[in-house]
Amino acid sequence: MFEGSYVAIVTPFKNGKVDAPALRQLIEFHIENGTDGIVPCGTTGESATLNHAEHEEVIRIAVETCKGRIPVLAGTGSNATHEAVELTQRAQKIGADGALLITPYYNKPTQEGLFLHFSTVAKETDLPIVLYNVPSRTSINMEPSTVARLSVVKNIVGIKEASGSLVQVSEIIASCGPDFSVISGEDALTWPILAIGGKGAISVTANLVPDKCAKLYQAARAGDVQTAKAIHYELLKLSDILFVETNPIPVKAALVLMGRIENEFRPPLCPPTQEHLVQLQAVLEAYSLV
Repeated sequence: MFEGSYVAIVTPFKNGKVDAPALRQLIEFHIENGTDGIVPCGTTGESATLNHAEHEEVIRIAVETCKGRIPVLAGTGSNATHEAVELTQRAQKIGADGALLITPYYNKPTQEGLFLHFSTVAKETDLPIVLYNVPSRTSINMEPSTVARLSVVKNIVGIKEASGSLVQVSEIIASCGPDFSVISGEDALTWPILAIGGKGAISVTANLVPDKCAKLYQAARAGDVQTAKAIHYELLKLSDILFVETNPIPVKAALVLMGRIENEFRPPLCPPTQEHLVQLQAVLEAYSLV
């Protein structure tokens, strides 16, 4: 259901509030450059620091700006099941096309707890749900056997996989069947994941070069191995620098340098060090982005 090059879009701020005009401009930039879907309120969107009103505002802006041209897969995860239900139901009411739910962070549930968490949310919404596994941020890894159990739930349609393990990705693809979308959650592994049967990516790098990310997916889908491989290596240095500090610090700093957003982060995130800013500037110049 959810396939292609999706962007884990940043949340621009101005004077401590969501910068709605800048967010709309970013979304239009993505639509013009081939992005297949918008993912607001994810990790890259600083969702952990958005209050519920801001969370709704960001999703509403995305839905209203996209106007059905491309889907909106809204981040609605929480480490409290009741809150994940509430956020998902709100996203459905606003008009999102689907919900992206991260594994509960900090409280480190068991595999059974993960199954109960996601299956409970799924029962309380009609939205298609994409699971999100990112152990480096949550301290818990959702195992392939748990994903396989969840894949038979009617409206759980895919997973954003950011475990860093191609073996784990392969096991999920093998056990969940062809209708279940396994989506890359790590830019440096997008091409390898597409090569073994993944159906797309939710990308940080796409914030800067949506056209290149879209072409990588299109080449992979068409079986054009040489083009996909070439774009993978072309983007490798850019993707690498975007994780020189905690995401989304570098990508927001890059968008500031590109003149697309204000230089504002939501505490406890802060601007990058001067050393990393110089490195980022050099890479952006090498890619002709500034």
